[in-house]
Amino acid sequence: MTTPPPPPPTATDDYPSTSTNSINFQLELDDTKRLFSSVSTSKLIKSTGMLKISSYNRAVDFGLWIMTSGLMNNPVVRNLVLAVTEHTFYPHYCAGKDLEKAVRTVKKLWDSGLGAMLNYGLEHATDNESCDRNLQEFLRTINSTKSIDSCQVSFVVVKITAVCPPSLLTRISDLLRWEQKDKSLHLPWKLKTLPIFSESSPLYHTMTRPPPLSREEEHDLELAYERLDKICKNSIEANKPLLIDAEHTAIQPAIDYFSYSAAIKYTSKEDDPIIFNTIQAYLKDAKERLVVSKKAADKMGVPVGFKLVRGAYMSIEKQFAASLGVESPIHDDIQKTHNCYDDCAEFLLEEAVDGCYTGGKAAFKAISLGLECDNPYFQFAQLYGMAEVLSFSLRNEGFRVSKYLPFGPVEQIMPYLLRRAEENRGLLAASSIDRVLMK
Repeated sequence: MTTPPPPPPTATDDYPSTSTNSINFQLELDDTKRLFSSVSTSKLIKSTGMLKISSYNRAVDFGLWIMTSGLMNNPVVRNLVLAVTEHTFYPHYCAGKDLEKAVRTVKKLWDSGLGAMLNYGLEHATDNESCDRNLQEFLRTINSTKSIDSCQVSFVVVKITAVCPPSLLTRISDLLRWEQKDKSLHLPWKLKTLPIFSESSPLYHTMTRPPPLSREEEHDLELAYERLDKICKNSIEANKPLLIDAEHTAIQPAIDYFSYSAAIKYTSKEDDPIIFNTIQAYLKDAKERLVVSKKAADKMGVPVGFKLVRGAYMSIEKQFAASLGVESPIHDDIQKTHNCYDDCAEFLLEEAVDGCYTGGKAAFKAISLGLECDNPYFQFAQLYGMAEVLSFSLRNEGFRVSKYLPFGPVEQIMPYLLRRAEENRGLLAASSIDRVLMK
């Protein structure tokens, strides 16, 4: 399960004042020399600068406007923007342009006491040809983990949108939503899966009964199944679990469907989960969906894991809901998102005890439940380039910590950087603690 950046040090609820014996546990933030002992001075200076720039709304707005405007169609402007990005934000948030450079970053992280979640920065595919190319990159990434210490890479990240075109995922999501409305709807292509919706899940994306998948769409779906099958089989062979990234709610039902059907079909050699699906706590129905899915998996004897995050599609969700005149699926304020995250984390941690809270809260809860720091059933993770204070303080307390590590060509990874720019100043913004302590 992953955690986002913590709030400023004054927010003591995220750093319980109550060392590793559940009674007096706290994250040590005072000794900054120890905290950043594995980080060079030059990197600290660069990181402080990047986080400071990211905190200026006007600078972020201008950057977002430039990168999403028609100016990017001008070769001169495009090359200039990419060159600036490559020497500023890109090295702060990304591991390198190719797999070889990413592996070097993985080893550096490991030397500093952190693991890595390897994520080849693929976004949306457009057709079967691009899906097949993306499949090969995922397989290369998985196979690369065989040549390094198995502990250095904790997960390989997979985006379903890279192996199944979003247009098809939209169609599948529409049909799944309509099936939720009308239980008599028969979907002949549907595999055995876990519950995708809860009673409170919004279904406004699908206002009318969608037509069934065409023969061509069913053929494309079979190809997508085959691609995910190959990825799962290779991950089992490499003994490396998969993290399935989440998307916006228009296509998330299909992504949950792919994730859960694969979880039912595949487990690791030790019968541990091979699939870890993502729950976005900024969604109002997140806790209910998590509970019904986990309970159904337990009943079926299916090992499934979860990655818990806040979410990163605030603008898309709010704008779409507003365009339809319906209630936004996102919590109304940041505190409600925090509360939902905490509730989900508590549920997962208690499930781990039987078979975290935000930042320090999760660590405190884990200790209070009797979970050892190196328990194999949970770990902390933060985005590469963000929440460094949380990563290093949890590492210093003996917890298993990884960094979400995207890599790939600058132009290809731009959508990821755009989301980080939005995230660093929006609903998930809490990087001030990093800037203060790095300083």
